[in-house]
Amino acid sequence: MQLYSKMIKPLLDCSIALFALLLLSPVFIVLTIFLYAANEGKPFFLQPRPGKNGRIFRVIKFKTMNDKRGVDGQLLPDEVRLTPVGKFVRKTSLDEIPQLLNVLKGDMSLVGPRPLLVEYLPLYNDEQRKRHDVRPGITGWAQVNGRNAISWREKFAYDVWYVDNISFPLDLKILWMTVQKVIQSEGVSSASSVTMEKFTGNDAH
Repeated sequence: MQLYSKMIKPLLDCSIALFALLLLSPVFIVLTIFLYAANEGKPFFLQPRPGKNGRIFRVIKFKTMNDKRGVDGQLLPDEVRLTPVGKFVRKTSLDEIPQLLNVLKGDMSLVGPRPLLVEYLPLYNDEQRKRHDVRPGITGWAQVNGRNAISWREKFAYDVWYVDNISFPLDLKILWMTVQKVIQSEGVSSASSVTMEKFTGNDAH
């Protein structure tokens, strides 16, 4: 496991990410143009996220929601700001394509716990914090077992299980299951929102 996670996995990540970017470059260009128009010149979403060992990096995704605000100056609800093209991009998981650049930079892996918000770092318990023992991934064990449709506690349990059981066969299984989930559009939204509700600590679900 150590040999795979430390040497083989990073090499495979970079090789596959480079090939995927070249293969998907026409899709990348077309989506950039459409989202540039839909989001008033802002096709990409960049945000600080914690990576391996909590090191902060900037994740890059396609921007699926505009920045429209209400009369009070606050951002409108997610479901209101989700643009038509953004809805399609999110449903098909095409918004994740730019993260291949994060993989090439070494900030992320193809498979691993998803990189969450920096503000969550002090909220984890010791067991949940183990999710940062490996590079975060574009997809992961939690994503193929419910994604945004499961609770935070379930999601963290899946993340930690992956860290404890990381292997080449498991990564292949997750990648295959990811393709199936994307085709079926399963777990994209939570039960009450187009995005996952924020994690507020272990006293909440």
